Order: sequence, then structure tokens, then C-alpha cells
Amino acid sequence: REVIGSAKRLITEAIAEKLDVDNFVSSYTYRIADLGCSVGPNTFFAVQNIIEALQFKHQRQGLHSQLPEFQIFFNDHILNDFNTLFSSLPPNREYYAAGVPVPKPVVDKSSPAWNKGRIHYPNSNDEVVKAYQAQHTEDMECFLHARAKEVVCGGLVALIILGRPNGMLHSQSLTIGALESCLMDMARKGIISEEKLDSFNLPLYCMSPQELEAAVDRNGYFSVERIITELGTVPETQSQKISSNFRAAFEGVIMAHFGYEILDELFDSFGKKFEVEFMTKPMSGSSTIFFALLKRKATS
Repeated sequence: REVIGSAKRLITEAIAEKLDVDNFVSSYTYRIADLGCSVGPNTFFAVQNIIEALQFKHQRQGLHSQLPEFQIFFNDHILNDFNTLFSSLPPNREYYAAGVPVPKPVVDKSSPAWNKGRIHYPNSNDEVVKAYQAQHTEDMECFLHARAKEVVCGGLVALIILGRPNGMLHSQSLTIGALESCLMDMARKGIISEEKLDSFNLPLYCMSPQELEAAVDRNGYFSVERIITELGTVPETQSQKISSNFRAAFEGVIMAHFGYEILDELFDSFGKKFEVEFMTKPMSGSSTIFFALLKRKATS
């Protein structure tokens, strides 16, 4: 909710300054997509902020009689567990499906990038980091090409991204070490198998604003209108809150791989271990949340 509130002013300003509503009056309907939304009220707050900003823009320009209709797309609103979702897809479906995979090399035992004993890339060897970077580059290209097909010329794409500041080392970004350590403890106790642990990697890459700009430049269909890097930080404090946030973010993918039974013990241990780690290494770094506004270029 705090991040959505912080982004509200930026989105309102972006629509007021960057969106030419005169180009869209004749179409009468605005189509808004919330990609990767979760369950609960927060996703509705986010969409309502956009609708209110558009209505205000129309009213300010004297278009009261031409207030548009809105069509909202809530993506993956029912389930965020893509593993279960994809396994349930009907074989004779008449549509395409896509998701963000873990990079294949990190789970291939014959690959130099095999990430044995770890669940993420920040403290792994260079081959693992390169595999994550390559997968992220491919995913961003697919994402931007898809948005380019959907967004009309002059349309806006607002992104709120959990990433890392320019120049920050990967090892200083999102803290996964404590969660990884808890899973290793469970493997030593026989609660989960080492094979299960070795085959698990979080499908998450923390990009920097510079990496986003480079991806947009490669794509060529959008211009970067604004990047705000002071939207917020994820401080390495308040272990209980951090534990709850991590559970909300990663519970689905962990449950799909290891089962529901380990969740309570895992995140209880994570909160305690995280607090101890922070007391001994309080300046280990923090992740950042940044806002980016893209504008669809005119088709040449």
C-alpha cells in the first residue's frame, strides 16, 4: 500500500503532463492492464488511482461530456502460482501462454552455471549471474515487444520495479541469504531433500535503472519519459515485517516446489535468522523501488 501511495502522485503527474487525451477521445474506451497484480484490495487502489487521474485530465481540459469508459484487465488475479497454473492448462487450448522461467543453465548439473546449494544469484559464481542476466534480457525484450503491440501510439506504461541502484553490486541487493540458509538447515535436518534444494532457484532479477534504459533502447518502441529512483527503499530492518513481506512474495513458488508443510517453520526461522544477520552486518545494503514511465512512440 505504501508503494502504491508513493506512486500515485507520479502517475497523476505523468498522465497530466505526458498523455495527450485528444488523441483518444474518438475511441471512447480506455483499456488499462495491471500486469502481475496480486489478490486483495491493493490492486484495486492502484487501478483507481489511474482512473481518477484520467478523469481529472479530461475535466481539466473541458471534456466533461466526453468522459471515457474504462476497461480494466487484472492479470493473474486469481492465482499467482504459475507452476500450478501452467500444469493445469488444457492441451487443446486456442491461445498462447507465457511465464518467467528460472534460467535453464542454473538447474542443469552439467552446466558451469549450475547453482548447487543456492537459491538465487547474488552470492553465486559469475556463470550463475550471467545466466540470470541473459534470462532477464530475454524476458524484458519479450515484455516490451508485447506492450508495444498492445499500447497505442502516445500511450503510457507505468512500471514500479523492485531493483537495485545504479552501481550497486548484485551481492548487496535483495537479501536472500537468510532464506537460503534456512532451507539449507532444513535439508540437513532431512525436512527437505538436498536434491529439492539444488533444483530450486528464485525466478527474480533485480535490475538497475540503467539496465531498464538499455532494454528500452534495444526495443526501440518506447521512450523513457521519467525515472524516479527515490520512490522507496527496502531497509534491512524490522525482521518480522521483512519476513511477512518475503512470505507474501515467495510463498507461492516455494510451496509449489517444496510443499505447504514447510512454510510456517521456514518463515519463522527466516525472521529470527534475518534479525541475527542484520545485527552482525547492518550495512549489508538495501534494494530500491523505482518508478519508470514509458511512452509508446509513433509507428514509423
